[in-house]
Amino acid sequence: MGVIREAAAESGTADQPEDLDFSFLPKNLTTQCRSLIESYHEVHGFACLPDVLWKSRLGPFIEHHRELRQFLRKASTTRSAKKSHDGFVRIATTILSLEILASSFAGWGAIYPEAAEHARAILKRNGNGQQMPLMDFYLYPPKYISSAAIATLVPPADRRSWEADIYRTSNPELAGEKQALNYVTAIRDNQAESGHCP
Repeated sequence: MGVIREAAAESGTADQPEDLDFSFLPKNLTTQCRSLIESYHEVHGFACLPDVLWKSRLGPFIEHHRELRQFLRKASTTRSAKKSHDGFVRIATTILSLEILASSFAGWGAIYPEAAEHARAILKRNGNGQQMPLMDFYLYPPKYISSAAIATLVPPADRRSWEADIYRTSNPELAGEKQALNYVTAIRDNQAESGHCP
């Protein structure tokens, strides 16, 4: 907590927070990201979440955005472990949602193109344009891709009916999104066949 503030102070961003409204993030995406983060930390402990944010070098980014900075302040000063965990989960949820939109993981950027463009601009403006540290941490653990995590982030069913049209009319840059969607569809089909459908 204190280390996040210190890193932000060293980078010179702590005193000029940007007053961004993150309400442009799709609710269904943030809900799924929060579920993924909470599921991970229910197994590994919520106490490691501040370390995840710190080791991902997200301190300056958090301190630069007023909303995230407020979550950090509340999470760092509360005496309630539950409220503290909730604050750090909210920070991680917001950042992971931005990363997923900006990278268009599993086709989220194609489904919400304006939100994806906005997310890319935010990350680029803050020097995180090419780095996706929370995606790397939660979705790509060392040695394997977490199929359970990827399946958690499947776009909503009502959006998938027109995915084919998106790819037919899209640019070649969406090839990675198509591959991610195919992977997610294969996981879902496998789960349905085995009777473990989410």
